[in-house]
Amino acid sequence: MVSIPVTASTTASTSPAGGAADLNAALEALPRDRHGAAIDLDAARAGLDPLDAIGRMRWAQEAFAGHFAVTTSFGIQSAVMLHMVSALDGSGAWPAIPVLWVDTGYLPPETYRYADQLCDRLKLDLQVLQADMSPARMEALHGRLWETGAPEDMRTYNRIRKVEPLDRGLERLQVHCWASGVRARQTDHRGAMNCLDPVRQRWSLRPLLTWSRRDVYYYMQEHDLPQHPLFEQGYSTVGDWHTSAPDDGTTNGRATRFGGLQQECGIHLPGLMGEGI
Repeated sequence: MVSIPVTASTTASTSPAGGAADLNAALEALPRDRHGAAIDLDAARAGLDPLDAIGRMRWAQEAFAGHFAVTTSFGIQSAVMLHMVSALDGSGAWPAIPVLWVDTGYLPPETYRYADQLCDRLKLDLQVLQADMSPARMEALHGRLWETGAPEDMRTYNRIRKVEPLDRGLERLQVHCWASGVRARQTDHRGAMNCLDPVRQRWSLRPLLTWSRRDVYYYMQEHDLPQHPLFEQGYSTVGDWHTSAPDDGTTNGRATRFGGLQQECGIHLPGLMGEGI
């Protein structure tokens, strides 16, 4: 496991003048490892960079034993990380890794069926997270937010149906570090990510950050993992039914999402060291 003691100078040299002290204080306040040691962000990143994807997940499983989780959308590439979770759980050396799924209530029927298929095969510890407000109530009070074409309405929709349910789930399960399947080539924002970052008062791990679509495809072929049903219909990414579309030759990948208004739903946005979205 990577040795990750904290140091007072962590990331301060790259911070704007006047902000280094606040940044270091925020880093010190983040969750500690299972031994109670603070995480040295620079040292952890340096130790994680040469590891393969499952090695990065194994590090987090050991470092945050019982407080590490994985998020999934049961999307096009989700089977990869879920297969790795199943492999790590199979060792029995550490507590099972909870798999957190934000069910917005607006997913395509194919996604719900795909989720059942993967859960049956991989024996996942699935935790389904949903908004406090039902889809019907949200539409009655706020309208069909995805139809207005206003970016602020899309942000409200994502906050209500995705970000807030996830954050409540992370708090309820006492998650200190969560892994997601984001890849650097998906969006400009993700291209600027590191394999480990602070996101909204927790550590966010990105085991597949440097993977390409080809890497995902070959892994699924090697392990005989089923494809999402919409993959064969031209979808390279899928979320809610109303904000997903197949690639059409001119618009591809995450650019097909959210009516072209944005590429991120807010789950992976840190705000100011985790304050806000």
